[in-house]
Amino acid sequence: MDIIVTPNSTSPGVQDVDPWRHRLVVKVRAPPEGGRANEEVEELLSSVIGAKVTVSRGHTQRMKVVRIQASEDAVRKVLGGLP
Repeated sequence: MDIIVTPNSTSPGVQDVDPWRHRLVVKVRAPPEGGRANEEVEELLSSVIGAKVTVSRGHTQRMKVVRIQASEDAVRKVLGGLP
């Protein structure tokens, strides 16, 4: 799944899909240093979706690709049918 991450956020959580980038917006409190923001992204999405999530591309960028160990239908159901 394609996501865009906002580190150092005061209100962490999974937001809506960015209409221009067509990516799910994920906000985390952690700074983008030493992989801490990536770890928080994985933990946050794993807790929301209920499946293991790992960052597979974009480790040093805001735009990332995450791998989710669940079916596409299960992920869409949890995220409310977001594209």
